[in-house]
Amino acid sequence: MTRFSIEVEDPREPDVAALLERHVSFCRATTPAEHAFVLDLSDLLDPAISLFALRSGGRLLGVAALKELDRSHGEIKSMHTATEARGLGVGRALVDQLVATAAARGYERLSLETGTAEAFSPARALYASAGFEPCPPFGDYSESPDNTFMSLQLA
Repeated sequence: MTRFSIEVEDPREPDVAALLERHVSFCRATTPAEHAFVLDLSDLLDPAISLFALRSGGRLLGVAALKELDRSHGEIKSMHTATEARGLGVGRALVDQLVATAAARGYERLSLETGTAEAFSPARALYASAGFEPCPPFGDYSESPDNTFMSLQLA
């Protein structure tokens, strides 16, 4: 079994920044610009956002961010698994970490926005398997054919 470590990291770390850039490129290539809500590196420096990096033997395999929307509601952002690490449980480990962190912070709800394109179907399946259910748009999002919204009640 692969052993992972998950820690909060600075998005400016070179390997983290490179994986985040691959995530941004993927999202922008897959979703029309007006509906691509991917965060740039500078956005991830917001104090309301914690970026988690998953490593195995020091090698970066995935990233995911937790954004505080308000004292009771968090949002998953910037979730990405390195191509070579897909199928190893990286995504599940990151989702589990974000859910546990959100619960520890006292959030009652954890939500996310992801794409509707076929390329996002593994992400949607992962979130559904973790208990996330479709929900209406939240925060500043609005309904679109390119976005789907999911939420998990924590309390």
